[in-house]
Amino acid sequence: MSAAAPPSAPQTEAGADGSDLPASDARGAGTLVRAPHRLRRALGWVLVSVLVLVVAAAGLLLTTPSPAQRDALDPERPGPGGMQALAEILRQQGVSVDVVRSRADAAGRLDANTTLVMSDPYPLSDAAVTELTDAAHDIVLISPSARMLRMLQLGTYGPASSPASAKADCDVPAFAHVGTIAPGQLFLPDQGVTTCFGDATDGAAVLIAERDGARRAVVDGAALFTNEHLAQNGDAALGLALLGAQPHVVWYVPSFEDSDRTDIDVPKSLADLTPGWVTPVIALGMITALLAAAWRGRRFGPLVAETLPVTVRASETMLGRARLTAKAADAAHAAEALRTGTISRLAARLGLAARADAGAVADAASDRIRVDRAGARALLTGPLPGSDAELVPYARRLAELETAVEHAVRIERSTP
Repeated sequence: MSAAAPPSAPQTEAGADGSDLPASDARGAGTLVRAPHRLRRALGWVLVSVLVLVVAAAGLLLTTPSPAQRDALDPERPGPGGMQALAEILRQQGVSVDVVRSRADAAGRLDANTTLVMSDPYPLSDAAVTELTDAAHDIVLISPSARMLRMLQLGTYGPASSPASAKADCDVPAFAHVGTIAPGQLFLPDQGVTTCFGDATDGAAVLIAERDGARRAVVDGAALFTNEHLAQNGDAALGLALLGAQPHVVWYVPSFEDSDRTDIDVPKSLADLTPGWVTPVIALGMITALLAAAWRGRRFGPLVAETLPVTVRASETMLGRARLTAKAADAAHAAEALRTGTISRLAARLGLAARADAGAVADAASDRIRVDRAGARALLTGPLPGSDAELVPYARRLAELETAVEHAVRIERSTP
């Protein structure tokens, strides 16, 4: 009967330091070595992608108008300066709201059952404004200018200051349930113009003129009807009463693209001010940067670990730092180094965290060797010695404390 074969010895592979490692450990070590390289390569590509995105976002921010420019009194904008909330309230109350950005389109939609709502049409000439307003039955100006007040014969600007709140105080039935508002710009009326939310002497927030069956009204919509102000006081009720008098609203949003004037300078974006070759150069630069990153990233392989030509022992480094400290006569620095080492070793012996507070280490050490906590705290957290004469006894006390703790711990471990 043949003897049983002895168990085979586990296969070993040479480790990085020349020692033998089990094959599984060696393969695991190789995996651990390769993983950081893959991680670094992936992080490099992530950084390049983030850089490209940042450059693209910066270009978009430079060429895109600001939110204040996009949202100002626009019934299709949800921002603080837009009026989308008022337009939605009108639709919920059964009023049809058409937002137009062309004066020709606006004029084609006007009839006797339509209210024309618009802010100051500054891009339009007087002739274009007259043509548009003559075709409208009801007009509500939500951002008037002195020119529009004069052309519609409503009045002039009033005092700059306005009261904190105001009631309707007029004979307009639609304002009976509005309540109080915090008026913005006040207006002084012309002859025959009705004032609401104020008076003809001190100024009113709303002016209404009824002439030949047509209604003309003016109000500071920026202070009352924007999304950020509509929920305050009776602003929503006032907006519904002014703009919802007719079943149909044509909301004209003026713009420079719809202008017929040649005497105004249309503001240009950054893309309009830069030469035509700038955009292709930026795109070419970004492509070049990506290709360069890919080229250099593929050229360099993983880092190769090389042994140093000289090995410096830790004891020599310690002695060198000690000589430098002694030569500088820096007793406080030397005492701090001694105390830091003592606290670290005490924390390990006492089973505390590596970053435990010095006070916690002092309390644990005093409890373990049964001495006064105040003395241990003064030793580990108190002021450092400032001279060599004070440093020697301080170092001796640190060594005695560490020896006492080590002795107490050893006894506890040996006790069954």
